[in-house]
Amino acid sequence: MFTGIVQSIGVVRQLSRNGGDASLLIDVGRLPVDRLTHGASIAVNGACLTVTASEGATAGFDVSAETLALTTLGGLAVGDRVNLEPALTLNEPLGGHLVTGHVDGVGELVAVTPDARSSRMSFRLPRGLARYVAKKGSLCIDGVSLTVNEVADDTAGVNIIPHTMQETIMSGYRPGTRVNLEVDLVARYIERIMEGPRSGA
Repeated sequence: MFTGIVQSIGVVRQLSRNGGDASLLIDVGRLPVDRLTHGASIAVNGACLTVTASEGATAGFDVSAETLALTTLGGLAVGDRVNLEPALTLNEPLGGHLVTGHVDGVGELVAVTPDARSSRMSFRLPRGLARYVAKKGSLCIDGVSLTVNEVADDTAGVNIIPHTMQETIMSGYRPGTRVNLEVDLVARYIERIMEGPRSGA
């Protein structure tokens, strides 16, 4: 479980394809090395990955074929920057919202407009995900917990303050940038409850 509060920007040092899956090597930047123990969970652009090896400030991860297919991680290249957050512990504040690290789909940035010192970003959502996104609700974009300003059809708008722009990879976003999305898990559970019991249950 994560909070959507990015703690470091990492840099991809190696991406090796192994048949249908891949191995990823990341320089974790200022992420504390004591969080890189073997088996630890790290959100990489919002996708929960398991540390398989570490040396100093470098961590290795195995990326499954499904994760490569359903997230933007398969499109990473050496030198790309990534948002990083270690798993939430019980002695840490929940500064964002509860995030599982299970990416629901890939969206696309369609517009960026200045708004005082902030930037307004509009993202196109995959078909089927828009119904889980509500105005003033939470949306996780590349591992960043954000408040939704508006929703129209399959598009959601968010406001990016200067701090978020500086502390995440969002400063490098341009129209057409593909991003990992995770909707508020409460919306998922509400939908499941509203479906009611299935026959034979």
